[in-house]
Amino acid sequence: MAERHGSDEISRPKDAAGKDRQFVTALARGLEILRCFNPGERYLGVTELARRTGLPKPTVSRLAGTLTKLGYLSFSGHYGQYQLAPGVLSLGYAFLSNIDVRQFARPKMMKFAEESQASTSLAVRDRLSMVYVETVRSSASIGIQLGIGSRLAIATSATGRAYLAACPPHERELLMAQIKKQDPENWPALSAGVEQALRDYKERGFCCSVKDWHKDISGVGTAFHAPDGTLMIFNCAGPAFLFSRKKLFDEIGPGLVAMVADIEKAMGREVKPALTKRSVG
Repeated sequence: MAERHGSDEISRPKDAAGKDRQFVTALARGLEILRCFNPGERYLGVTELARRTGLPKPTVSRLAGTLTKLGYLSFSGHYGQYQLAPGVLSLGYAFLSNIDVRQFARPKMMKFAEESQASTSLAVRDRLSMVYVETVRSSASIGIQLGIGSRLAIATSATGRAYLAACPPHERELLMAQIKKQDPENWPALSAGVEQALRDYKERGFCCSVKDWHKDISGVGTAFHAPDGTLMIFNCAGPAFLFSRKKLFDEIGPGLVAMVADIEKAMGREVKPALTKRSVG
């Protein structure tokens, strides 16, 4: 199920304005401009930026001009459009370099990816998406080609479902309400998928997605609470024709949970008792 651009969020600037005296609408609007750029979209014009943000074109033009002067956007005279500039990359690099768990996790992720012949990744939530902050591919000839920065829908991916299962109940309720608002037509199926994932997580310690997020991809996800309290999700995914539900539940899921336990030990964390595993036909 494809994500809708510009709607995977808990609240937009126009909703928050006037409710919080610490909220600066102009700043929020500028950041929304930067969020409009997706992977594979190098250039965007004022008209498209206005459509995606819901802002008037004169406002978009002024904001884009300011962001260009600050080094977060650059303007192509040839195309008459804007693109992201290195200033954005410096922010992203600073964020990634400060995620301590990556250095502990990567060697174990590499080992597990090779053992499972699948891709293993670490993700954090951004509004109604999960974003990869680390990913490792196996040597398998057929695999998942998603890298750092890739986004997954929270309601249909194993990664997102694991986040919903592990986050505080009040946060889950807020997110589910926003998912329903974003996609009311598919809400019954989305809700049922999440409810099943909650049951799986309670029984097994991980969630599953079989062709739900993408028709050719299946995977599992489990939670990791960073030392600073940040909820992060580890996942393992591969081609759906190679990763049956039974294999995910009997092999990949338990293996992923064990990997996370090893990472917790490496970081000096107390490991929770193993959950009971049962076979799925």
